[in-house]
Amino acid sequence: MRRLTDLTLLQAAAGLRAGEFSARQLALAHLDRIGVVDPSLHAYLTLTPELALAQADAADHRLAQADGSNGEPLPPLLGLPLALKDVLCLEGVPTTCGSRILEGFRPPYTATAVQRLLDQGAVIMGKVNTDEFAMGSSTENSAFGVTHNPWNLERVPGGSSGGAAAAVAAGLCLAALATDTGGSVRQPAAFCGITGLKPSYGRVSRFGLIAYGSSLDCIGALARSADDLLPVFLGMAGFDPLDSTSLQEILPAIEVEGDLRGLRLGVPREYFIEGIHAEVERGVRQAIETLVALGAEAVPITLPHTDLALPVYYVIAPAEASANLARYDGIRFGPRLAGHDLLDQYLETRGRLFGPEVKRRIMLGTYALSAGYYDAYYGQAQKVRTLIKRDFDLAFAEVDLIACPVAPTTAFPIGAHGDDPLAMYLEDVFTLPANLAGVPGMAFPVGRDPEGLPIGMQLMAPPLGEAQLFRATHAYQQATHWHEERPPL
Repeated sequence: MRRLTDLTLLQAAAGLRAGEFSARQLALAHLDRIGVVDPSLHAYLTLTPELALAQADAADHRLAQADGSNGEPLPPLLGLPLALKDVLCLEGVPTTCGSRILEGFRPPYTATAVQRLLDQGAVIMGKVNTDEFAMGSSTENSAFGVTHNPWNLERVPGGSSGGAAAAVAAGLCLAALATDTGGSVRQPAAFCGITGLKPSYGRVSRFGLIAYGSSLDCIGALARSADDLLPVFLGMAGFDPLDSTSLQEILPAIEVEGDLRGLRLGVPREYFIEGIHAEVERGVRQAIETLVALGAEAVPITLPHTDLALPVYYVIAPAEASANLARYDGIRFGPRLAGHDLLDQYLETRGRLFGPEVKRRIMLGTYALSAGYYDAYYGQAQKVRTLIKRDFDLAFAEVDLIACPVAPTTAFPIGAHGDDPLAMYLEDVFTLPANLAGVPGMAFPVGRDPEGLPIGMQLMAPPLGEAQLFRATHAYQQATHWHEERPPL
């Protein structure tokens, strides 16, 4: 008999409705697997078994009451175990952002995206690990320990949503909510061999997300396939009056069936550069050939300002982070360290409880915003950001989607970039542009390298073009098997 933790999200939903098992049994199966597997992965920071079982029992009650007499369909996520990246607030549950400076903080409210899934009857298994304040590409920057890649425990799972990606890949939840500021959903999805969606900026409310870079942050999701991601995305997307950046555009119906005839697939030459690993390029190009065989047309395009995305991001994101993280002073949130006076208390608390990467970015951002440097750095970066967005606008006038690698490499060894921050930043070189331009992107597995590690590819669409992403990724995954493979745990 197939283990419940091996089921996809859609299979689990169908099994619940058919009465093959209960939501409590499904939750218990995932809690049992977490107990066996997570000590070697360290994907979870906080487990919520009592909450999960209470939510599962409530879901079973709703399932038992659904006799079909009123004709109302059951919510798609009813009774399904999910996890939350530990930058998303859930009322009364510890939310640390992977940082000592928020240790013990229990938010008095729930993020809108999370609440919408709770309203559907989703079951929350707990909070998963993240680079501190989502600053990192490997989940090595968490103050609470490194998360390991389930395909190879000596490798990173990617970041900053490495805990979420590892949990989904290892069968510790059916899907996870995460965030993407510069690739933090798509890169871990690629490293862990699963599917990850970064929606258009503003498509999902950011209320209740603890901010890193406010003009870049997006709440996305990770699951085993595009089909599993779709109900999660539809469940959390939509306008929210609590978020001033939330878009009021109506979310269209998304149909994934149908061939890809007429789909124009842009292939940017700037994303196939010297330094990209040969097996990564080979896997991505083979995936593009598969999409062409399914009816798409590959069109060479250029995104000429791609090489400027990395320096632009590392001016804008740290600048916004320095402003957002100014509130963590030991007075309003988290622990407070003693000092001789108020200033000394601030210095002690922030100096000791922020990690090295967070302090590095705060200093970079504060410098970029300081008098005499604002126009030279931050102002100039915003101008170049406009050029990057214009590149995408011009490209999407010619093509429907853009296909390219997610990262130059597969999952790298833990500690490989520990002494070289620039090498770590370069891991995001292919994902940053989508955040700067505000366009949606989806990453999914397209092969394995000689060491058996997953290779990921991403598709990017015009703003609000998520339907095209789901359609194309669904078609690819119907024709291939990479998303069905599981790590050998």
